[in-house]
Amino acid sequence: MHHFPDASAVVRALSPDEPVIINRPHAAARAARFFVEKFPGTSLYAVKANPSPELFKVLWDAGITHYDVASIAEVRLVRATLPEAVLCFMHPVKSKSAIAEAYLVHGVRTFSLDSHDELAKIVTATAQADGSAAEDLRLCVRLRVSSEYSELSLASKFGIDLADAAPLLQATRQVADWLGVCFHVGSQAMTPFAFVQALERVRAAIVVAAVTVDIIDVGGGFPSIYPGMEPPPLEDYFGAIHRAAESLPVSYSSELWCEPGRALCAEYNSLVVRVEKTRDDELYINDGAYGALYDAAHVGWRFPVRCLSEGRSEQLKPCSFYGPTCDDADYMEGPFLLPVDMQAGDYIEIGMLGAYGAAMKTAFNGFGQAAAIETGDEPMASQYMGNRRDPRTSDNVVSLR
Repeated sequence: MHHFPDASAVVRALSPDEPVIINRPHAAARAARFFVEKFPGTSLYAVKANPSPELFKVLWDAGITHYDVASIAEVRLVRATLPEAVLCFMHPVKSKSAIAEAYLVHGVRTFSLDSHDELAKIVTATAQADGSAAEDLRLCVRLRVSSEYSELSLASKFGIDLADAAPLLQATRQVADWLGVCFHVGSQAMTPFAFVQALERVRAAIVVAAVTVDIIDVGGGFPSIYPGMEPPPLEDYFGAIHRAAESLPVSYSSELWCEPGRALCAEYNSLVVRVEKTRDDELYINDGAYGALYDAAHVGWRFPVRCLSEGRSEQLKPCSFYGPTCDDADYMEGPFLLPVDMQAGDYIEIGMLGAYGAAMKTAFNGFGQAAAIETGDEPMASQYMGNRRDPRTSDNVVSLR
């Protein structure tokens, strides 16, 4: 893999015809060390956010030993890359064959579920050769919680309602060596209270079920920084989770887990694209909705941008993007703030695409080729560099006289 000091050097050296993915391994390693050192428990990397084997190795070297996998393909990929990693199959709905292969072939012992049917499937698929039940299962019952404080909801598809949770927790306790309760507050949670509220629901579920719980898994949702989205520092989230979890009625030896995806990999990637045409405030670029910019098109996500071409005006204007395919849906409204004199042939870096960017790319219309290059510069925004201003503070001075 080629190495350059920064994205501008890539453009000067290569003038690339195709999009270029910029990898910043040092940024991902820094994020991983932050979670390892500061989260008051065990951090599982949510593989779906960016299933890059190169990223897995960076995270592993920085201390991330547990991986949240959501399909048998992810199980195989992580196991082939990291033979000693602890894999946790946290998709609540799985095929029996996927469960059996994960357990029997790849050594997976942790599974999540949100129904009695899934529990029965896990018990059957992991049974011993003599038909007896497995005795080493770690089973996490997923509870449905609110996503009201998150930018993207994850409250509708998975999770058992609080009113129905007690019988499932009791049944799972009967067959689990370790019993866990897990949840997901939604992607990009903008306040620590999202986790506090969810943990209060966990408390109610445990009290009603009257079971001994060994794992509390607060899931993902830890935020990164994007235009218009300035979350509190992650230390605030960790502190709120720790205080709320400490008071739960759980086993004295219970473990606290989390499943960061975006927070570990958002700063790992950016994307360099070329402007092929301009039309007023619309820029036609060579990547888009069917490539790394899926979120920008389909959920209106705003990513930081900067022009890499020299000699452009310092005056900025809001722009929208059209991608390279022949589909009108290949459109990203933005707004993306770029120089007022952008021209065809200019290059743009689109930042913070490590989460779900490269993972969502397709080859629709024959597009989707992108070289990967490493740079040593910093991402456009960071939760981890130690120089970030707390968005809740103010320079206003109010006299008390």
